Amino acid sequence: MDHSLLLAATALDVTPPPGHRMDGYAARSGLATGTADPLQATIIWLSTEDSPGVLWLSLDAIAAGTELTAELAAAAASAAGIPAANVLVCASHTHSGPSGWTGEIHPVIPAERERTLIDQLVTAIADVSLVRRPVRATWRTTEVIGLGTNRHRRNGPHDNTAGILALYDLTGSLQAILLDFACHPTAHGPENLLWSADWPGATRAALAPTVVGYLQGAAGDVSPRFTRQSRGPAEVTRLGRILAEEVTDAFKSPGLDLPDEAPTIHRTTAHLPVRTLPTTTSTPEPTAQGDSPSQRIAQTRADGVRGQSLMSTTTLPPAYDLPLSRVTLGPVTWLHLPVELFAAHGIYLQATSPHPITRVIGYTDGYFGYIVDPDAAHHETYEALITYFDQPATNTLLGTAADLLAR
Repeated sequence: MDHSLLLAATALDVTPPPGHRMDGYAARSGLATGTADPLQATIIWLSTEDSPGVLWLSLDAIAAGTELTAELAAAAASAAGIPAANVLVCASHTHSGPSGWTGEIHPVIPAERERTLIDQLVTAIADVSLVRRPVRATWRTTEVIGLGTNRHRRNGPHDNTAGILALYDLTGSLQAILLDFACHPTAHGPENLLWSADWPGATRAALAPTVVGYLQGAAGDVSPRFTRQSRGPAEVTRLGRILAEEVTDAFKSPGLDLPDEAPTIHRTTAHLPVRTLPTTTSTPEPTAQGDSPSQRIAQTRADGVRGQSLMSTTTLPPAYDLPLSRVTLGPVTWLHLPVELFAAHGIYLQATSPHPITRVIGYTDGYFGYIVDPDAAHHETYEALITYFDQPATNTLLGTAADLLAR
């Protein structure tokens, strides 16, 4: 049998028409009026003739809920002729995508799934032509300064490295990149009513024509809050180019050659009880409107107070089952979780991993909100107010993830 590493890579424009509700901001009013830049579904499938390998489907969406994940994984698996268990559905977490794909991700932003939009998306994935070609793979890690920081305190925890899986054809031509970095795509604010992939889309555009699959890292408390100079298309482009330029510079040095073999995937489940919510609700304090870091912190905390109050009046299940996945290709391992993991947690999982290179990816195969650190829980930040899980449940998740890495 031929054990050569094979790649199928493509990017699809899956931008919905105007007139649909957008996701990401409770303060946003109005339906989408048009498109600033296209929303994409990107496929990076690595396999061999005798192994189905792993197919990453990255989508410009706030999240890929459990139902959407199942539908997209089945569609991609059918197109590739592989088991759905070998497909990972990863959301970029852009705050300028449709709410209709996944529906309500949290009571703070009520939403409904829109069957027409879902069917269009699923059909586009199911009908894609995936032609595999032999490739060789290399790995690089590069530092990125000026795009994102911890959004509660500028010098707080944040993994500012980007992971770059580069895939070349046998002539040495770069065919695709699987790129991960941790930072909220929030260069557009709630006033924006145009579909946009935000700065990850600008990064892809700057690296074109190479196919770029983007994976969002442990970005629960990481954003451009302290780095953005404005909001809107110009700032989207500026921030996106920061990452693109660092990626381009990284290619000036030789990468780490990876084995000529298919990546492997291992899965497990973390069973997490939902936390006990306060029985009394509080009224958020009035906040000054504006986009300075201090104003945004105050505004989002007020949103958190309202969100926790809504959770208290909503019937939540006693527990959630969270799917976790580990993908390994030689010395590189990607740990995928269906949550917005705080940066400190991602750093911890990297530090305790037995693998030489570990990348922690969130927003994959479902969406179960924030996983916060003890500091956020103590200060009752926005994320801590609307999380489904307390610190013991958080520790259970981290333990399950560490066990998956150690297997």
